[in-house]
Amino acid sequence: MRRTFQAVPLLFLISMILFLIIHSAPGGGLGPYLQNPHITPADIARLKHNLGLDRPLPVQYIAWLGQVLRGDFGYSTSNSEPVFNAIVERLPSTFLLMGTAYLIAMVVGISAGLYAAVRPYTTGDYSITTFAFFGQSMPVFWLALMLQLGLAVHGIPLPFGYLIQLPSAEMSSSDTFNLGDRISHLILPATVLAFLNIALYSRFMRSSMLEVIRTDYMRTAAAKGLSFRTILFKHGLKNALIPLVTVTALTLPGLFGGAIVTESIFAWPGEGRLFITALGQEDIAVLLGFLLINATLVVFFNLFADVVYAWLDPRVKYD
Repeated sequence: MRRTFQAVPLLFLISMILFLIIHSAPGGGLGPYLQNPHITPADIARLKHNLGLDRPLPVQYIAWLGQVLRGDFGYSTSNSEPVFNAIVERLPSTFLLMGTAYLIAMVVGISAGLYAAVRPYTTGDYSITTFAFFGQSMPVFWLALMLQLGLAVHGIPLPFGYLIQLPSAEMSSSDTFNLGDRISHLILPATVLAFLNIALYSRFMRSSMLEVIRTDYMRTAAAKGLSFRTILFKHGLKNALIPLVTVTALTLPGLFGGAIVTESIFAWPGEGRLFITALGQEDIAVLLGFLLINATLVVFFNLFADVVYAWLDPRVKYD
């Protein structure tokens, strides 16, 4: 509860900083309108008055914050759509992409990290470590483009002259729902996102499990005659997951925020693509709504990590 109350002024401070930064951009809230070569000074003055931009900046912030607290994030300047609706309607596609990528990354990354920790300094361990360093240093845009080139443009050759080519962009090929079509469109962007997180999770899991394996209670469990599988998963894994909670908590907001680079390359209709489009169009209302929601999620998932810490390790106290 104390952490929750501390988060409230933090969110107010974040909202203030975001508002000041966005409105300090060239053109401010009038950026999209100033691109019109036919706009006149009278039009600019009228727009400033109608949008409330002729008032002092603190007054604008208080008015905007009051609307946000009522659930009103304003309207998009590019298509006059409510910002909240623009964000919500893209959540299902973002959940599909990010949820699939995180699920793959968690399963593969934790499994690889466990294997490397149980068999340290072996060929398998060195192979996983090399893969992890390769994955963490891999530019996202380069990997996405290479997968498009290799699997979408050239395709995967099969025996008897068959060729498998995966879709290179979009979420589906038609407006009607087709499970196989959705999966084929999901493979490439989910692979790109999972690849980077697999590298991250496997490294944290390996180092954490290596520390746990050397502890006294693990040796005591072995001395009692418990099986290695029981020792590893019942006594070791729960404690080894504690450092991974922090990493997961910091990456989970991406479930809602999407992946800007990956969604742009694969033309995936999610939150990341919405953000990059709003940035290009200087859509102030959408940018503020998107950034504030994601900042709130970052704070929330850090609080969630604190709760999970206490569940995983009762010795953790927040005094």
